[in-house]
Amino acid sequence: MGRIAARVRAERERRRWTLAQLADVSGVSQAMISRIERGESSPTAVVLGKLSAAFQLSIASLLALAEGAQDEARDDAQGVAGVRRRTDAAEWQDPGTGYRRRQITGPHFPAEVAEIRLPAGARVPYPAAAFAFVRQVVWVLDGRLTFHDGDTVHELDAGDTIELGGPADRVFANTTDDECRYTVILTRGAQP
Repeated sequence: MGRIAARVRAERERRRWTLAQLADVSGVSQAMISRIERGESSPTAVVLGKLSAAFQLSIASLLALAEGAQDEARDDAQGVAGVRRRTDAAEWQDPGTGYRRRQITGPHFPAEVAEIRLPAGARVPYPAAAFAFVRQVVWVLDGRLTFHDGDTVHELDAGDTIELGGPADRVFANTTDDECRYTVILTRGAQP
């Protein structure tokens, strides 16, 4: 939680935004942003989506940046570039839904790859702004994912993929009694 807190504060300060400005751009209350930055509250996936959209970063980038300095220092010390052990991969858990996100690639790899574990009954909505400037593929590995892409709903089973188009409000939902595991593969697109 401390690294995410520091990263959110650093991104806000880098832009010279006040808490009020970030709250206005993101739609997250000043009080919540302040609690996150002080490490008093762990952001939910929805809040991370709103903050990353405000910073024009993907959620994966925001989390990777929070973990990146430690990973790079360890890799440099070990002299092992490119090898990431499962036990060393950064993992974040949404305190609200139990959604877990594990970064597969490091912060300098040209594509961001993350493994997601969505518990039974969990529903995670993201605003369209969270998908601006990125190209994304979702690949279901186990279980069933009910994916809302704007007004269109897709039922995706193990082995199914979906390539996301332009930004739209999206919801990742698991309406089953079993965990759903999927991979998100993301690259940055052109900025306006």
